[in-house]
Amino acid sequence: MKQERRPKNHHYRQALKEQAKAKPGVTAVYIILRALVILAIVAQSFKGNFENVFLCVLTLFLFTLPAFLERTIRIEIPDTLEIIILLFIFAAEILGEIQAYYIQYPYWDTMLHTLNGFLCAAIGFSLLDILNRNEKLKFSLSPVYLAVVAFCFSMTIGVLWEFFEFFMDRFFLLDMQKDTVVNAIGSVMLDPSGGNHPVAIEHITDVIVVTAGGAQQSLGLGGYLDIGIIDTMKDLFVNFIGAVVFSTIGFFYVKNRGKGKFAPQFIPTVMDGPEAGPEQSGSSQD
Repeated sequence: MKQERRPKNHHYRQALKEQAKAKPGVTAVYIILRALVILAIVAQSFKGNFENVFLCVLTLFLFTLPAFLERTIRIEIPDTLEIIILLFIFAAEILGEIQAYYIQYPYWDTMLHTLNGFLCAAIGFSLLDILNRNEKLKFSLSPVYLAVVAFCFSMTIGVLWEFFEFFMDRFFLLDMQKDTVVNAIGSVMLDPSGGNHPVAIEHITDVIVVTAGGAQQSLGLGGYLDIGIIDTMKDLFVNFIGAVVFSTIGFFYVKNRGKGKFAPQFIPTVMDGPEAGPEQSGSSQD
């Protein structure tokens, strides 16, 4: 059994070397980010923060997914897209969560959601574009249809993520949907007649919390604490912007097939040749 494993391991290591030569840029980014995550694991272990250690381990696992998908379903992920995916994972998990960039930099989350909309539109677009270009299938979709599907795919992923954030906030109180301080609200629940007429309260300067024991505490927020709604709508809006941008790019990419160099950097394609395997796919990420 061991003798059978040795040739396989040797073949696998050789395949990784060839992958590294084929995609030196991706491999370099992967090695640097992986080293930084391992350093973070050591640092968080010394601090006894095992929740962050788990996030680091999860990050290392997510780093391997692009190469894994290339090998298993035989698609070629462009270097630019693969590097952005790796940087996105690192920015979200390590910088955003562990280094608290979501709190230190108010637009960090907005940037990532915008990028997420762009990337998901690219992935959704490629799913149909691969079929659209397959000569064995009688499958021909117009550029407008492909662009609409890419947009809808991206927005669906964005909505599902907001569902996940709401679930985690509702049942585990994690505050993934960050709160926003506002200075004016309008609510029909404040209508003294019990009707459907919104009553506006403007110039809110503070919120007072009354505990179960009757004690009152001023939060000193300078306004009303909105629980997640504004953050969710902002995330969906910037996801919408990212999706529209790539869907527009994808439309002109299909309409002018073979022209342009920007769009192909973000659209995965099927590997050529029946023998495409680990030797010809992805970066050395395992």
